[in-house]
Amino acid sequence: MFRFIHAADTHIDSPLVGLESYDGAPVDALRGATRRAFENLVRLALDEAVDFVVIAGDVYDGDWKDFSTGLFFTRQMARLNDAGIPVYLIAGNHDAASVLTRRLHLPSNVHVFSTRAAESRRVAELPVVIHGRGFPHRAVPENLVPDYPAPVPGLFNIGLLHTSLTGAPGHDTYAPCALRDLTDKGYGYWALGHVHQPQVLSRDPWVVFPGNLQGRHIGETGPRGCQLVGVNDSLE
Repeated sequence: MFRFIHAADTHIDSPLVGLESYDGAPVDALRGATRRAFENLVRLALDEAVDFVVIAGDVYDGDWKDFSTGLFFTRQMARLNDAGIPVYLIAGNHDAASVLTRRLHLPSNVHVFSTRAAESRRVAELPVVIHGRGFPHRAVPENLVPDYPAPVPGLFNIGLLHTSLTGAPGHDTYAPCALRDLTDKGYGYWALGHVHQPQVLSRDPWVVFPGNLQGRHIGETGPRGCQLVGVNDSLE
């Protein structure tokens, strides 16, 4: 058995929109909310001693130029590196717009997928292969799924994808695809990102949006977090 965390849309240092218009709102206390949420994610990975972490895009928040954001992310990845926990991530539309993604030197445990073509990465010492592709630029109008590799027999196949599927309220349409495109691919788990509302779209195979870690405006209320996934020896 192995376990992993699936997260997405962390939007580190994203401003919480609209708070200033509410008298008495704890604006200062909430400015660091996305960092605290990300620290909680890392703490969960350490406390649960997961085997690996996947992040399905939008680590950062668009054209964010404060380099301390990237240094914060690097420090958190180093905590996981010290514990021997690898991280697999793809760039989402916000990451593609960020100068941080081109200048950061990340720890060796962080594996960033190509933005040019879908590729596959084996997880060391586990029967797992992860397939993914990041966004090369902010707007990706084409369906990326047909270019993802075929599943590897005998392994648990994870697809890492930033997508709007067929469209979602409040989200731009990027890398659109149908649910059938995903379920027909033959993977065991699709780790999706981009849509901020947690959703389980299929259980056979699993197709999951974990949602974002921290609501970014008044329209993003309710529980937020990530998915802690367990896979048994039968790769189910």
